[in-house]
Amino acid sequence: MLRLRILLAALLCTALVFAPALAQNAAPAKEAPAKAAAAKAPPAAKPAAKKAPAGPKAISVPLKEYKLKNGLRVILSEDHSAPAYSICLTYDVGSRNERPGRTGFAHLFEHMMFQGSENIGKGEHMMLVQNNGGGMNGTTNNDRTNYFQTLPANQLDLGLFLEADRMRSLAINQANLDIQRSAVQEERRLAIDNQPYGKTFEAIDETVYDNFAYKHSVIGSMEDLNAATVEDVAGFFKTYYAPNNAVLTLVGDFKSDVALAKIRQYFESISSQPAPPPVDMTEPEQKAERRKALDDGFARQPRLDIVYKIPAGNTPDWYALSVLGRVLASGQSSRLYQKLVKEKEAATGASAGVDERRGPSLFQFAISVRPGKEFAEVEKLIYEEVERLKNEPVADWELEKLYASLRRSRAQSLQSSLSRAFQLGQFAVFYNEPGLINTFEEQIRKVTKDDIQRVARAYLQDANRTVITTTPASRREASGRPAGGKP
Repeated sequence: MLRLRILLAALLCTALVFAPALAQNAAPAKEAPAKAAAAKAPPAAKPAAKKAPAGPKAISVPLKEYKLKNGLRVILSEDHSAPAYSICLTYDVGSRNERPGRTGFAHLFEHMMFQGSENIGKGEHMMLVQNNGGGMNGTTNNDRTNYFQTLPANQLDLGLFLEADRMRSLAINQANLDIQRSAVQEERRLAIDNQPYGKTFEAIDETVYDNFAYKHSVIGSMEDLNAATVEDVAGFFKTYYAPNNAVLTLVGDFKSDVALAKIRQYFESISSQPAPPPVDMTEPEQKAERRKALDDGFARQPRLDIVYKIPAGNTPDWYALSVLGRVLASGQSSRLYQKLVKEKEAATGASAGVDERRGPSLFQFAISVRPGKEFAEVEKLIYEEVERLKNEPVADWELEKLYASLRRSRAQSLQSSLSRAFQLGQFAVFYNEPGLINTFEEQIRKVTKDDIQRVARAYLQDANRTVITTTPASRREASGRPAGGKP
């Protein structure tokens, strides 16, 4: 599904584990060496220092990793708390893998994959899952595509068979291509062309990025899709939907040895393919601020987006910027809410945070500007808070709040087997590190107050900034201002 992937501390799909406070356990004191019998008696020992209370026990997701002969990576995580399981196939393909003139293919397959295969008729995949008490879907973003379903534990064979059959023999023909091409075009009309701020979301990547890999939208160009042939689509499928370009994650009520044997039975006979070509995601350094002004006939309130390019996900600076975003905009006690919404009444809502990509990612402010307020006024208030972060360390209470809030979010995100399967697959494809689902806390807790100040100075710079203003068309007409240029 097409959606904005701005994370306020980590993805959608990214779960974080946090302790509720900064206090660390004191290290045990070393024993003093024994004294000679003739030596003077030592002074009375001081009372032992109390250890800081231990934080809550970290949530841990058990997992086992395997690799089939055809290159399919398999991650199993048993959970017998409910008689159900979730399966997720995460393919190492997203819009970043597309080339000019052939955009939208990754998202097109999100639709094509439900149109039948050698042993499953059109629409039968969904019918079989739903008739057996399950649910299913698929999502596409810049860096990966996944397909997932949840079923009762006694239907393990069904879920594996359905996924294997479409990996082996998806029905790619002119009729299916024409139908799903029309479906994507309708989705674009609903999600972008006729949606408030739809054009804003699309304009962000187009304006910020220079490299085509991230510059074009996930949904793609309708002209490119109209020009696509069956041969184009079949070639894309053969290259990217091979077992050696996928990760299968299975979470739920099963025995690992039994599940692995079934996975081998259904998947191991599928042929591997040559490795897809690598993707160049490098971005040239941005040397000057960029601006774009949009009119939006569907928006009812002005919107201000301020975006900075930052490092890829799962890097030390990305984690520090994740924490920085939470300090700025997490909850009504946050700095942006207090300054923009409550004190100055310049906005009705304010968010800030990172998105997570395998290449250069984004730090984004998204502000709902109060009608009657000027964009320049709101910008000035935001830049004041940025400078404050650069020059003053964050307070202990801000970090304590952050850890408590995100630990709760972490626990909630791991409640379902589907969410765990989703996250394991994404971590495996993005970073070759599925165990990151259990070690995110360690990475975040390495972030210091100095790190927060350092990344604010390094990345939240004027020359690295892109500003996009969105004005409701009716408001633009009333003010008589031309589109474009500085607000």
